[in-house]
Amino acid sequence: MIKIAPSILAADMLNMQRDVTRMVEAGCDMIHVDIMDAHFVPNLSYGPDMVRALKRAFTTPLDVHLMMDNPEKYIDVFADAGADLMTIHAEIPTDVRSVLESIRARGVKPGLSITPGTPAEAIRDLLPLCDLVLVMTVEPGFGGQKFRPEMMDKIRALRAMGYQGMIEADGGISRETLPALHEAGLSVAVLGTGLYKSENPKGDIAFAHAL
Repeated sequence: MIKIAPSILAADMLNMQRDVTRMVEAGCDMIHVDIMDAHFVPNLSYGPDMVRALKRAFTTPLDVHLMMDNPEKYIDVFADAGADLMTIHAEIPTDVRSVLESIRARGVKPGLSITPGTPAEAIRDLLPLCDLVLVMTVEPGFGGQKFRPEMMDKIRALRAMGYQGMIEADGGISRETLPALHEAGLSVAVLGTGLYKSENPKGDIAFAHAL
């Protein structure tokens, strides 16, 4: 089984509640919220008010991905807004271990993400602190990029290290790539345009759940 976390980055901003409702009614497992600061990545996206609004409207867990240089300044803000999972990047210029510990101290599940250029081995010592590891299968920052299949080797490497937590992948994932990702050891797939533009999101999610 692969759980599905639709990324609101691919939703229509003027019809956010409508589009997220469609994903929830289709049976998604989480709602993926990309927070971009225009520093760690060149794009700028949502903030804590979006997380707060989603928390008010839905009971589906909120999977908040902080693509930020200084996430340590915003742990309390996003925890208070209603994040259920909070993922930071291994590449940030701060003490990653302490940030992960701060997230857990707020009662939120901590996650750690690695970009395509960061090997899985680089986070080996941090794995015991993580409920989730997010493997970026594209360069973070923009939706609609092409899936990089060589990133599946990182998923295999994490499982070979003995990591038993959730492994999530994000970037260019479609129904066609899910079987290979499942075989590699994936737990959660983030889908954006591949799901929001689907004519049958319920069928796509059921397909992932049946793997």
